[in-house]
Amino acid sequence: MSRNILETVMGGVVLAVAVFFLAFAYTRADLGTVSGYEVTASFSSVDGVAVGTDVRISGVKVGSVVGVRLDPVTYQAEIAMTIDPAIELTTDTSASIAMESLLGGNHIALQLGADEELIGDGGTIYVTQSGISLDAIIGNLIHGMDSGGSESP
Repeated sequence: MSRNILETVMGGVVLAVAVFFLAFAYTRADLGTVSGYEVTASFSSVDGVAVGTDVRISGVKVGSVVGVRLDPVTYQAEIAMTIDPAIELTTDTSASIAMESLLGGNHIALQLGADEELIGDGGTIYVTQSGISLDAIIGNLIHGMDSGGSESP
């Protein structure tokens, strides 16, 4: 009987440690969305970007993607993002979709410009660059190898 009680207590301790670890990891991972002012940017392709995707400057998270929609006039993907109010974006700021790693995952990378005028709440980033699809690169390499050395009759 004492063995069952000991196993139950040990199981409870293991569960408590697991809950503590998950809570600690969640708070330290900075997974929440950043509240602040909202800006938009249009891209020709937003593969790998969804609501909650990080917005970074020099690798540091300064915002989050809060919306992705298709513009019915230009057929460009429009991304809405919130930026930390402590960060001031200039009107010549550029945005690009950057890969986290070769295994996947993207984020929005912002590059600040030198203009003195700032983008306010509801503003737009006009200079954008869509991400490079790893699938497309590999496909081009494979097709390039297939046709590179052969001649047609």
